[in-house]
Amino acid sequence: MTSVFQQALGDDFDRLHPELQRRLGVDGERDQGCVGMGTMDRVWRGGAFTAPFLHAGTLRHILFPETGANIPFTIENYAYPDTYGRPTLTFVRTFQVRPHRRRRFDATMVYHPGRNVVVDYLGTTQHLAVDLDVSTDGQGGLRIRSGAQVFRGGLRCPRLVLGDAEVRESWDDAAGCFRIRVTVTNRRFGPLFGYHGTFRASYVRAGSPVPAAVLPLRENPA
Repeated sequence: MTSVFQQALGDDFDRLHPELQRRLGVDGERDQGCVGMGTMDRVWRGGAFTAPFLHAGTLRHILFPETGANIPFTIENYAYPDTYGRPTLTFVRTFQVRPHRRRRFDATMVYHPGRNVVVDYLGTTQHLAVDLDVSTDGQGGLRIRSGAQVFRGGLRCPRLVLGDAEVRESWDDAAGCFRIRVTVTNRRFGPLFGYHGTFRASYVRAGSPVPAAVLPLRENPA
């Protein structure tokens, strides 16, 4: 399979830093997966009005209301063909927000060739599909910006509750680690949620089983 990000970026994929090329090139043939572990320097949210919205997101592993500094972080990217045969990449992020509490932010990504976008299916039930514009930042890094958001069944997400996300990921040569920054904002209410920090990655050899825990419910045989 050709990786989701290679399909989306085309020739620009070669403009990524080699470390990012390997991480985002996970396709099940060279590497089955990539597991990153590190620390988020800060996890934040907007004003108090965002708390109910973020808390509701915990029911489907999308968003969460906890904030803090120096939060242990894991990101699990595994490649597999979904039930439609499409190359798919998991993006399962786990935050150890309290000593005895973990929060997850689950997504699976596929490439839509007709519209030349990556479609990000959010949550354990994939009930929200988000178009992603993927590009390089001119310095070897990756930039992702969200676009249209559609609920299962084709209903567009109302602009009033729409969250516009921007993700920036890069490789820090001096520190020998990946850097990531995520910001979610609303055009009316302002900043909603975000985090930034660093992590290092290890790779899972091709042919290894994809852990059931990172799969959305419809793909999970358990």
